Amino acid sequence: MENKQPSIYDFDINLICDYYAGLHRQGPGSPEVTAQALSFIPPLSSSATIVDLGCGTGGQTMVLAEHTQGKIIGFDLFPPFIEAFNRQAAALGLSDRVEGRIGSMDSPPFEPGSLDLIWCEGAIYNVGFEHGLRLWQPLLKPGGYVAVTEASWLTQERPAEVQAYWDANYPGIDTIPNQLLMLERAGYDLEAAFVLPETCWTEQFYKPQESWQETYLKRHADNPAVEAFIANERQESVLYDRYKAYYGYVFYIARKRTAHETAF
Repeated sequence: MENKQPSIYDFDINLICDYYAGLHRQGPGSPEVTAQALSFIPPLSSSATIVDLGCGTGGQTMVLAEHTQGKIIGFDLFPPFIEAFNRQAAALGLSDRVEGRIGSMDSPPFEPGSLDLIWCEGAIYNVGFEHGLRLWQPLLKPGGYVAVTEASWLTQERPAEVQAYWDANYPGIDTIPNQLLMLERAGYDLEAAFVLPETCWTEQFYKPQESWQETYLKRHADNPAVEAFIANERQESVLYDRYKAYYGYVFYIARKRTAHETAF
């Protein structure tokens, strides 16, 4: 049989969660990129409600708190992430308006038309790009905003090795033009879109993992599952270095289309 590279789905979810709980970021991004995306959204009032879906440990959420007013609620399915999120909010003196809650991004417990801004960095893939946008659109106030990052093909064609990797790990990845069409079909008007710089992957996401991987391997010495998982994570970094011209994350910032507006 062919010796196939495992996908992320081949590993226990508790192992994945435990590993990423030890990191400041659970996906590519940076404080600068979060602030840049936010700059395309008009200033929100102190009465605004912002929800960060799939917030992880809250690296990007705390940046949002620095640049906005109002209440911010972070949602994630994994308790260790939310525990770290709330510790971070407390340490920064933000607990009065920044709160992490355990919950699923595919059933956010908010009333229709109650949210000013929905944020989601590196997590919408869990429910699918277009499905997530459609699911969340009714929760926004008329003229409310959504800002998400999504894995995107940057070229129409790509080498077989990287195609096979994404087919195994996230077959929902698509090109930017197709994702823009999905966003429009879901009831939004685009405000801005930009590709995250390479440093969001290399310096902000992969580099911090290097020392953590050594620590994690020592903590779980002689555990074949952990060794295989770390090998898989390292291979992901190698593939990005090799094929970064073909894929990346794109930040999409869009406004909910109101009832009297029509898409062009």
